[in-house]
Amino acid sequence: MRFSTLSLIALLLAAPLARAQTAPQAGGDEAPAPAASADAPASASSSAAADQTDLDDIRHFARVYQIIHQAYVEPVSNKTLMTAAIKGMLANLDPHSAYLDKQGLQDLDEDTSGQYSGLGIEVLEDNGVLRIVTPIDDTPAARAGIKPGDVIVKLNGKLVDADNIDDMFQQLRGKPGSKITLSILHEKSDKPVDITLTRELITVSSVKVRELEPGYAYIRISQFQEDTAADLEKKLRALIAKHGRQKGAVLDLRNNPGGLLTAAVAVSDDFLDAGTIVSTRGRLRDANLSFSAHPGDLLDGAPMVELVNNGTASAAEIVSGALKDNHRALLVGQRTFGKGVVQTVLPLDADHAVKITTARYYTPNGTSIQAEGIRPDIALGDLTASVADTPPEPISSEADLPHHLANQNTAAGVDDDGSAQSAKLATEDYALSQALNILKGLALNRASVK
Repeated sequence: MRFSTLSLIALLLAAPLARAQTAPQAGGDEAPAPAASADAPASASSSAAADQTDLDDIRHFARVYQIIHQAYVEPVSNKTLMTAAIKGMLANLDPHSAYLDKQGLQDLDEDTSGQYSGLGIEVLEDNGVLRIVTPIDDTPAARAGIKPGDVIVKLNGKLVDADNIDDMFQQLRGKPGSKITLSILHEKSDKPVDITLTRELITVSSVKVRELEPGYAYIRISQFQEDTAADLEKKLRALIAKHGRQKGAVLDLRNNPGGLLTAAVAVSDDFLDAGTIVSTRGRLRDANLSFSAHPGDLLDGAPMVELVNNGTASAAEIVSGALKDNHRALLVGQRTFGKGVVQTVLPLDADHAVKITTARYYTPNGTSIQAEGIRPDIALGDLTASVADTPPEPISSEADLPHHLANQNTAAGVDDDGSAQSAKLATEDYALSQALNILKGLALNRASVK
């Protein structure tokens, strides 16, 4: 499997091109560009000397190149062959290393800024098929009902296969207003459905903040962009100014594909007063980094519950690991995706760059989550709830009895106990309703301890 940089694929976590050309920086789970070879450990030099290129390998490469150029059924230009060789060399390292041309760099810059023209889906190439990792909130794909795990079988009637999959990637983006028809195979379905979508110029706001109930905030972060931390701080402070200090908050990182490292660190720092956030380790000295929190918690220590699932990936896992290991939030849901490696984007010239894995990252406890993910503190299945179809009971309390005595302290009837609102939330989002119940318990426990 390998990831594309299509749509808002913040999984690759790369710095914007404008910055990378002057000083390549860390993004998502990326480390800064390595320094010159003189900074490498002495052991690296000795290892390089021992691993000299075999001349036979060079001859084989040149011979294959010559055979393709001269004998392939259709003419192939030298530029095409060289580009394919470079792409193949990187693609065979791991799912995240890649060669970026001008379009790829433009896509990357759009991803990190949150503005692009397309459908709003993150796509994974999985054994010759296009699988949806997650749709981005409030985009054509999300509004059309596309879900994580769905497979794109056809684009505009053309079957997706291993031979044309790269071209199909490119077709997902296009001019605003242009249409594209996707044949989608939903999970647990054996028949594809055709969905016609109109591409949009999408400006994705990565942060939404509201109150679930008085005193309980809901924070949804859909990905980690350049302005995510500033947007979070602005919106959460506005909510607190309007509604007062919160008793607790639910942080929703479900189906968050990741984003910039700087944003993930800053968001973690917004809820921590101290402690390590994340560290990275690689072969080169400059790949070894550690980020720590500074005093100042936007919620003043109020309890937090974080919702995670299999679509919580990359930079979102950095935040999850930081809050879990520092005992700042209780994680609820399913095990996270498990992308715990670091990429660095190294520019070759103004229009080309190499994205290469340079390190692994570790949670504050020193744990690598690569291919393992983060296990939630409270496991919760992907369930839905529905209201039972039973007739209402005619008498449910003393207040329903005829001629009952009124409570002398109640001016007008009996207050609603909130069960109707709770039932509504459970049917709309069962996991969120459970997170809120857990959060209330944490808040009550905190109040009793004071």
